[in-house]
Amino acid sequence: MLTGKTAVVTGGTRGIGFAIAKKFLENGANVAIAGSRQESVDKALAKLPEYAGRVMGIWPDICSPEEVAAAFASVKEKFGSLDILANNAGISSRTSLYDYTIEEFSKIMDLNVKAVFVCTQAAARIMKAQGGGVIVNTSSMVGEYGQPSGCGYPASKYAVNGLTRSLARELAKDNIRVNAVAPGVTRTDMVAALPQELVDRISAGIPLGRVGEPLDIANAYLYLSSDLASYVTGVTLRVDGAAMT
Repeated sequence: MLTGKTAVVTGGTRGIGFAIAKKFLENGANVAIAGSRQESVDKALAKLPEYAGRVMGIWPDICSPEEVAAAFASVKEKFGSLDILANNAGISSRTSLYDYTIEEFSKIMDLNVKAVFVCTQAAARIMKAQGGGVIVNTSSMVGEYGQPSGCGYPASKYAVNGLTRSLARELAKDNIRVNAVAPGVTRTDMVAALPQELVDRISAGIPLGRVGEPLDIANAYLYLSSDLASYVTGVTLRVDGAAMT
């Protein structure tokens, strides 16, 4: 579904991001896995030996326009284009408002919002010059419903939804589609570390009867990044088993 395309996946070294990168590779794309450290990127690449030649690693500070522009230029130089950006890097928080520090709030907003802006701007400049592309952002179901603590995280995902809708309108004239995926509870490292009885209780509250898997989210990314979604832009696609319906 993505043969001949080149994608950058931020936060691509583990969890949902790694599942996205692998799904893109399985569907013919060249992929640049972006991580926070060379060490974590190298570990991710070591899990993908069968795709040597079609996968590379980058580790820019994704809040730095200069570092991101240079890293994305290196991807285009290696593979000839940059067609898909998966803005997946992010961090969460459940700190009470009464204990929230401005430093923690700023860290959440920097990685979850500022980095999305910085990476999108750099990718869009390349995509416009080559005639188009696709940007998909990772939102969250709490970006619509909120959560009982850690207000910075849902606030950041509300911002991602706003960026998605606004940039879809702004960049349509340049043949750049912008969408988002809003995962529900997904079996990442954090969920995998929970006691099974707690996971069972969480699953009981989800109409489909289970938590999501990283592959569920990756499949949504694949659809929105492919030509099957060529008339879809400005959408935040919920992938949550109807958890909050």
